[in-house]
Amino acid sequence: MKIQYENINNIFLIKFFGEIDHHYTEEIRQKVDREFLKSSSKHILFDFSEVVFMDSSAIGMIIGRYKLAKERNGNAFCFGLKDNAKRIFEMSGLLKLIQCFNNKEEVINFALGR
Repeated sequence: MKIQYENINNIFLIKFFGEIDHHYTEEIRQKVDREFLKSSSKHILFDFSEVVFMDSSAIGMIIGRYKLAKERNGNAFCFGLKDNAKRIFEMSGLLKLIQCFNNKEEVINFALGR
C-alpha cells in the first residue's frame, strides 16, 4: 500500500494507492497518525481516486482519523470514491460523518470557506 501526504493550508491530504484491506489497515493507521500528528493541519482529506479495492476493515481506520481531526477542531472529507468504496461508505454510514466531494479543489474551497 502506497500513501502520499500533502499539507494544503490547514488540510492534511492523504492519497491512497491500490487496495485498502485488512492486510494494510494497521500499517495505514500508524503511518497516517504519525504524519498527521507531525503536521499543524486540523482537517483531513482522504483521496480515494487511486484505490482499486476497499473492504470493511477500512471503516475503523477512517473513523479513527476522523476522530483525530475532530480533536483538533477540524473535520474529515473525501473525494474520488469509486463504486466499491462508495458502497462501503453508504452501508457503514460513513457518509453521515465524512462529507464527500467530486474533486480536491471543491473540498479545499469548502474547508477554507471560499
